[in-house]
Amino acid sequence: MPEPHRPVLLAVDDDDHVLRAIRRDLVRAYQDRYRVLACSSPIEAIQILDTLLQRGEEPALILADQRMPEMTGIEFLAEVAKRFPSARRVLLTAYADTSVAIAAINEVRLDHYLVKPWDPPEERLYPVLDELLNDWRSGYEPPYEGIRVIGHPFAPATHRLRDLLTRHRLPFRFEEAEPDNTGLPVVMLPGGDRLVQPSHGQLVEALGLAVEISHPHYDVAIVGGGPAGLAAAVYAASEGMTTLLIEAYVPGGQAGTSSRIENYLGFPSGISGVDLTGRAVTQARRFGVDLLSPVEAVRLRRAGRACVLDLSDGKEVTAATLLLSTGLSYRSLDARGAELFEGAGIYYGAAISETASCVDQHVWIIGGANSAGQAALHFSRHAKHVTMVVRSGGLAQGMSAYLVDEIEATSNIDVRPHTTVVSAEGSDRLERITLCDAKTGRLSTEDAGFVFTFIGARPRTEWLDGVVRKDDLGFLLTGPDLGPVSALPSWDLPREPLLLETSVPGVFAAGDARANSVKRLASSVGEGAMAVTMIHRYRAES
Repeated sequence: MPEPHRPVLLAVDDDDHVLRAIRRDLVRAYQDRYRVLACSSPIEAIQILDTLLQRGEEPALILADQRMPEMTGIEFLAEVAKRFPSARRVLLTAYADTSVAIAAINEVRLDHYLVKPWDPPEERLYPVLDELLNDWRSGYEPPYEGIRVIGHPFAPATHRLRDLLTRHRLPFRFEEAEPDNTGLPVVMLPGGDRLVQPSHGQLVEALGLAVEISHPHYDVAIVGGGPAGLAAAVYAASEGMTTLLIEAYVPGGQAGTSSRIENYLGFPSGISGVDLTGRAVTQARRFGVDLLSPVEAVRLRRAGRACVLDLSDGKEVTAATLLLSTGLSYRSLDARGAELFEGAGIYYGAAISETASCVDQHVWIIGGANSAGQAALHFSRHAKHVTMVVRSGGLAQGMSAYLVDEIEATSNIDVRPHTTVVSAEGSDRLERITLCDAKTGRLSTEDAGFVFTFIGARPRTEWLDGVVRKDDLGFLLTGPDLGPVSALPSWDLPREPLLLETSVPGVFAAGDARANSVKRLASSVGEGAMAVTMIHRYRAES
């Protein structure tokens, strides 16, 4: 990212001797914090100022001589005020013109005048300029030079880009476009590149986050970059195995969407999911893991003992062993019209990228498990009010006690038990939801602009149909849950499957997508680490 431009100090005087002196004194005292420019013509100086204006740069202070042939210093400083009203303006004048300078203080809002000569500068120049520059800096906001996203705030495509940048821990500024603007969203990069309606892959590549496959064949390929996959990647790579991690969206999985995780061992003050999984990604890369994202695995096949993965970008990779840690996807809200507002008022998961939009708003949280409780507490610190809509009779049935206690102690959170959302309405964004009280059958319509849903999840395993054995809900069966090996057509080893091994030899599963796993962050991390041990055993016998 380019270094931010330093504010400008500009000196203008048609007397070369005076101009050299003022430039010398300015450079000596201020060059480390400001860019010092000098010219002998007010016309040339105006051209410099217009160039600064076009570039979005700003002068902090202008010094101009009063007696110049093209225009007077006062006339020039009046032009400066039109372009940069916050810049401090100083008139250089001879003793005979002090009355003119005093009059100019009111006429052109002159900030100060200096009588030539100003020696010694330590007494007669720097104290004056220091005071003016300190005053200027107190109200100065430097131009933003980071990533900018320009779009409509409730457009799904805009939400996806904001979410992608947030999950990658990349700071950006969102700028709302006029309603009739088309060809949005647009991403402006610090170097000046402009991406119009970029795909996730295009944005990741432009940001320098894309990784190429660096090995013709891997010891371990991992599909899914949640806690289980990241833990396995760290342990496998740290133990010398060439490791590839493939993630369809952003590494972190559902844990990466958690606004605050307070019961994970070693973080007594809690940690956000983005920060925790971001650290894991850094750790994996440090050990040499190749991390492909956003890329989907779309097909698994075998070539002898090797696993072959076909990817959504048309490439294929091979590996001696495979770990499936594909995680879960939140279920869609089963309410009439809800699909029309996904990314435009209805969001799945905490959607931390929408936090700024929720300031002083009413936020609705659908669900009663831990992820819903964490989201409610997060948004309660920003929103005016948070309402939790819970199908069951209360929070205690599906939420950790510490979260229940915190929610009950938070004055701007209320809970509606025995309630479901039955419809969603609006124009180009969500405006209303209709709730049903299951005990009374009463319907009520409420204003709603922000709904975050946490209503259960399904495993991301559809692409494995007919290849790896699953239970009736789509979760991957492993170890003893597979039953007798005689019933496994693809099993050709003289032993039983290992604890985390699937129905395909050398293919393992860990984390939330595995049948009968404990749906906890720590359990997923543990399973990822344990899977590496199983992979070692498999490789030792092959």
